[in-house]
Amino acid sequence: MTMRPSPQHTKGKLYLVPAPLDFGCDETLDLQATLPMGTLQVAARLTHWVCENAKSTRAYLKRIHDIVPLSQSIQTQSLVELPREVHKKGDHHGTFNAQALLQAALDGHDLGLISEAGMPAVADPGSSVVRAAHDLGIAVVPLVGPVSLLLALAASGLNGQNFAFVGYLPQDPAERAQRVRELETLAQRSGQTQLFIETPYRNLAMLQTLLLTLQPNTRLSLSSGLTLTRAQLACHSVKDWKRQPNPLDNATPTVFAIGR
Repeated sequence: MTMRPSPQHTKGKLYLVPAPLDFGCDETLDLQATLPMGTLQVAARLTHWVCENAKSTRAYLKRIHDIVPLSQSIQTQSLVELPREVHKKGDHHGTFNAQALLQAALDGHDLGLISEAGMPAVADPGSSVVRAAHDLGIAVVPLVGPVSLLLALAASGLNGQNFAFVGYLPQDPAERAQRVRELETLAQRSGQTQLFIETPYRNLAMLQTLLLTLQPNTRLSLSSGLTLTRAQLACHSVKDWKRQPNPLDNATPTVFAIGR
C-alpha cells in the first residue's frame, strides 16, 4: 500500500548524510577534516533519522554537536534502525518495503539517512529507503563527505573511466578463486577496474586468494582507512606484492581493486 502525506503538510526531504570512515567512534578525528561545514550544519538541524545503527549514530551526533549545536537534544530525536534483514540480505533482495520508514518526511519533517561509515546506500544499506523516497515524491539530497570506493579508486592509479563495484566475493575458497579469475579476465580484456570489499576478519584470506590466483602482472590495489591517520594505500603488480610483508590486518575494512 502506497503511503500518502497528510494534506496540511509539505513533504520533507531525505538527506543522505555521510559519516567519517572511523565508524563514527574515533573521537580523536577532527570531523571538519573530512566533512564540510555545510554537511555538519544540515546534520545538526535534522531531528528524524533512518540509520544502520542507533548507538553509533548517537555517538556521531554527539561529535557533530561539539562543532555545530544540535537543534534538538539527542535523547529527543527520532532514530529508526533499518531492519536486520536488510543488513543480512541487502536492500535488493526479498520483499522489504521501506516506505513506512519515510512517514516523518511525509509529515513534513526533513529526514536523515545514515550508515556506519561513508555514504549510505553505497556499499552500505539504504538504497531501499532512497528508492522508496523517489516513489513517494520525496526529494533526495546527497550531502558531501567521504565515499570509500571512490577514494580508493581515485588513489589506485587504475582505470577510473571504466570501473565496476562487485560487492562481496564468495566465502567458499574454490568459488572465491573462480570469481577472482573471472574478474581478472574482465579487467584484462576490457580495461574495466574491478572493485570489491570483504568482511574485515576475512581480509587475509582474500589477500591470499588474490596472490595465489591472479597473474603476476595484474595490478592489485589495497585501500583502508582513507582520510584517517591510520590510512593504508598501495597499488602494485601481484609479483611485487609477493615480495612485500603482509600489509593487512583482520580488523580494518579494506577496498580491493584489480586492473591493468
